[in-house]
Order: sequence, then structure tokens, then C-alpha cells
Amino acid sequence: MMHSLFKFDNKDRENIFIIAELSANHGSDIEVAKQTIKAAKEAGADAIKIQTYTPDTITIDSHKEYFQLTQGTIWDGRTLYDLYKEAYTPWEWHKELMDYAKKLGIICFSSPFDPTAVDLLESLNVPVYKIASFEITDLPLIEYVASKQKPIIISTGIATMQEIEDAVAVCRRVGNEQVILLKCTSAYPAKIEDANLLTMQNMKETFGVEVGLSDHTLGITAPVVSVALGATVIEKHFILDKQIGGPDASFSLEPHEFKAMVDAVREAELSLGRVDYRLTEKKIKSREFARSLFVVKDIQAGEIFTTEHVRSIRPGHGLAPKHINSIIGKVARINIERGTPMSWDLIR
Repeated sequence: MMHSLFKFDNKDRENIFIIAELSANHGSDIEVAKQTIKAAKEAGADAIKIQTYTPDTITIDSHKEYFQLTQGTIWDGRTLYDLYKEAYTPWEWHKELMDYAKKLGIICFSSPFDPTAVDLLESLNVPVYKIASFEITDLPLIEYVASKQKPIIISTGIATMQEIEDAVAVCRRVGNEQVILLKCTSAYPAKIEDANLLTMQNMKETFGVEVGLSDHTLGITAPVVSVALGATVIEKHFILDKQIGGPDASFSLEPHEFKAMVDAVREAELSLGRVDYRLTEKKIKSREFARSLFVVKDIQAGEIFTTEHVRSIRPGHGLAPKHINSIIGKVARINIERGTPMSWDLIR
């Protein structure tokens, strides 16, 4: 069943859509992958996301310098082919993992990295697609995915504003308006000071789409802050146990950490609430402790009210303090004792 987020209707939308990114955190063991899906569900994730590629669909087996990792990442010293050979999720697992997720009641979808991956995912009827940051410049791939007329989540980690505009335009050209852009810092792990979460709001205004966060920082601060900035999707790498190791382990959250993030995000959502100036029963009761005008010195009938007779004090049973200038200089109608709430019928 499609999560109501993808209706793009504020009245029907449920909570922020929280994605646990499985990525390479299965240790090449399908049972670990299944246990991770189950743990993600128990930790409060709305969805588990896998990645659909093979080493040969995403790169080639070459030791030329172009294919060596030397960008200052945790993977430096390896070739792309070697990294992806370790990290990929076997295609023969996909149906079994998706069936298992469905049985548990958690959405399972994927990031395709070439058209053959899209075809596989279409055969499995995935409800939503994700375009990874490094694929945002592959406009033919984005167009092919968007043509399936399903929600398409696009990470923007390496993109210029023009490249984001091009990606959104491609989706719209094939009639797909169900686009969500994720602010992403493509560093593994990413520094919190590089999160630049205010970009989310600008993307929403600039491109007229829903926005969210794909987070690679080590904590949960960025996801929680993103709630206040309008995130509708939050994605975070998830691992059953960092002892499993693997390319993404160091910046992934374990189940107890992920649950803490989900709980904090849900509390942040609740704290935002809605624009509401109504006076509830509780607010009305609390207004008794507001300031108001009281007679603070005995005054006789016929005497003139001065600032010695009337003051703004707590509690809130008298006239509002804004009326003080309308009372000072007027005449008392009756004898009034100290401690009497000020009212208009006390004035002659």
C-alpha cells in the first residue's frame, strides 16, 4: 500500500517518511539482510531501501587510474569494481527480500543504477524509486525511471543547481510531478557543519517540490533539525551490527541508534503541530495567572482613582492592563476594598 506521503496532499499526509538504507550492510548474507529489514521495522522505519546494480552494470573491472578511489574517502586504495563487488545486493535476492518486507509490513524499494535494474524493479512492482546522488547527471536514466509514473526521490549530493533543475525538468517532461529532492552531503561520513540544511527550504521554493534529507553525518541532530525545515523524507544508513563491517558500516546507525532518531523525529513533528491561536480549555485556565487590574488600596465612593489605587498585578480576574489610562482620573462609584478585581461597574 502506498504511503500517504506520496499523495502530495497535506490533508492526507501522515508522518515524515523515514527510510532505513540497507545499502551494503548485509555482509553478502541474505539472512543478515532479512534480519536487518526486521530490525528496521522494529526501530520505526517506514521503509527499507536497497540498491540495484552489479559491479558490471555500474562500472568495469579496470585498474586504470580513472577507476582507483583516491578522493579522501574511507574506500581509498580500492578500485570501483572491487568496492561494488563487495557492496552490491544480488539481484536474485530482490524478490525474496521484498516479499519478506511485505510480510512484515514495511515498504521495500530500491535505487536503480541502469535501465536493466529499472526493468527488474518494475517486474517486482516497487512503489517508489530513488535516484542516488552520483546518478543525478544521468538524465536518460532519470527519464526512464520517471516514465514509470511512480514517486521518484532524487538525492542532490553532488549536483549543481542547474543539474537539479535538469533532473526535475526531465521528470516533468514525461508527466511525473511526484518528485522529492533530498539534501545530501556526499561525504562518508559527512561533517555536521557541512549539512547546510537551509538548502532544503530553498530547493522547495526554487523547484516547487517536496524535500527531505539523505544524511551521512554520524549522529541524529541533522535529521531532527530537518523536521523543522520542512523535510517530508529522511533517509539514514542502517546496520544490524557494526561488527558486520563493510563499506558503509562506519556511518550507519545500529537499531538502538536508529530508534532514538525515529523517536526524536516523531517528537519534533509533534512539537511543530500547526498554526493555532485558539484558546483551549487549558489556555483559558492558565489565563487566570495573567496580569490584570486590581484595586490595591481602599478607595471610598466619590474618590478619584490614582496609580496608588489601581495596579496591574497577578492574577487575571480584573480588567486587562491596557485599560489603566481609562480608569486613572475617574471617580469610584462605591466603596471598594483592597484586593478587588477592577471592573467597569466600579467607575462612575
